[in-house]
Amino acid sequence: MQNEQSLREEICQVGADLFNRGYTTGTAGNISARLEDGWLITPTDACLGHLEPVRIAKVNRAGEWVSGDKPSKTLLLHRQIYDRNPEAHGVVHTHSTHLVQLTLAGVWQRDSILPPLTPYQVMKVGRIPLIDYRRPGHADVAAQVAELANDVRGVMLERLGPVMWGKSVSAVSFALEELEETARLWLNCVDKPAALPEQAVLELCEHFNTRW
Repeated sequence: MQNEQSLREEICQVGADLFNRGYTTGTAGNISARLEDGWLITPTDACLGHLEPVRIAKVNRAGEWVSGDKPSKTLLLHRQIYDRNPEAHGVVHTHSTHLVQLTLAGVWQRDSILPPLTPYQVMKVGRIPLIDYRRPGHADVAAQVAELANDVRGVMLERLGPVMWGKSVSAVSFALEELEETARLWLNCVDKPAALPEQAVLELCEHFNTRW
């Protein structure tokens, strides 16, 4: 596990990268990382493009605010993921434009918002289910995500955006970007392409030790 200072710096770097690439705007989105004694999470109403390491909020294992600015209102959602999935060391949530647009236009299926279209989508992202709209920070959403924390690498919150988790903050951000770009590809196709054949998906899962 990385030390606390390096995690603070990684959160700031990833936040800036996501902001500069247009995956988040204004004060939307949040990022967290697991510590041995709790979690780091971006402050409420903070711009991911202008984070400062010292101002990243720290909470202990009981979810109590220890230092930094006030934690994001989605803290409960992040905690549920970490509590359920011991392999999750980073969580990223954005309001990515094309993924939100996808929920407005209509997702492919409720249990998989997009079909398996590209090999890297299958390898790096996997199946992403849809969670029905509730206000940001609602406990019902956290409970639903908790039930899926070990089955998938992320979920799509209707009208809000993706929540992704994985082995590190950077790895999660790369998966989120892959998902956003796949959504843009799908939305830009007037004639929707066919999904990868089932055998091709199975081959990718077996060869790259992943799952759909």
